[in-house]
Amino acid sequence: MNSEVIITCALTGAGDTAGKSEHVPVSPEQIAASAVEAANAGAAVVHIHVRDVETGKGSRDVALYRDVVRRVADSGVDVVVNLTAGMGGDLVLDDEDPLKPVDGTDLVNANDRLPHVEELLPDICTLDCGSLNFGEGHQLYVSTPDMLRAGAKRIQELGVKPELEIFDTGQLWFATKMIEEGIIDPPPLFQLCMGIPYGAPANPELLQTMVNMLPDGSQWASFSIGRDQLPWVAHSALLGGHVRVGLEDNLYLSKGVKATNGQLVERAVGIVEGLGAKIASAEDARRILNLRGARGA
Repeated sequence: MNSEVIITCALTGAGDTAGKSEHVPVSPEQIAASAVEAANAGAAVVHIHVRDVETGKGSRDVALYRDVVRRVADSGVDVVVNLTAGMGGDLVLDDEDPLKPVDGTDLVNANDRLPHVEELLPDICTLDCGSLNFGEGHQLYVSTPDMLRAGAKRIQELGVKPELEIFDTGQLWFATKMIEEGIIDPPPLFQLCMGIPYGAPANPELLQTMVNMLPDGSQWASFSIGRDQLPWVAHSALLGGHVRVGLEDNLYLSKGVKATNGQLVERAVGIVEGLGAKIASAEDARRILNLRGARGA
């Protein structure tokens, strides 16, 4: 079991959830306020996507990221900033002509997924470590080995910590290969993402298998989506990992009761402390993850 647990709050994501709950933050002001709420509730890390203010859909607009990060910094709350770098991997194919991308496609190369990271230099950014059939229909998430190597090298040059997003065992295999190639600096940080169709199922035995595959010295967290989110806090901590909650992955505190990010973090705090573990502060997280902002680093 992990005795000192980092809680990450994934604030909003890019999915079609803004119309499903009034608590999903959309504007930079709302996202930043939700980050502060989560930090005050016990999250050491906030994972940030941004959304188009008019449509509510996920966005890669650097100005929106700049606005959110500035507001979080100006709040005076100490929290580790984790920016997604996964946007720009969406490919939706035409039913009749699979060589023709259709509405919903947002597919760019590795470096074009990173301009907000290059400008804002967050503590952490994500690196989604492979391609995936993303749910039903013809939607794919595309992240090829060459894209990943290019992205990892650029993130390494920037001095930002990559959070290696792992959606299945083959992606973990490739992430380990990048570590062996020296384009991911030690100690690596993994996020084991469970329950996303059609990646790794939300199965505790599979989580244990994936943990067993991690390189020595790794730091890792895991989460699952929907109703499995809060039970997964216990699964992850008991197996020695850190945890993630938030409205990106789950909209409910209990059946029929919509949650805020702060409430989900509070529930995670209760679960972790109930297991006898300590909640890591932002300063603790910088030390544990060997982030550049850690004291003495």
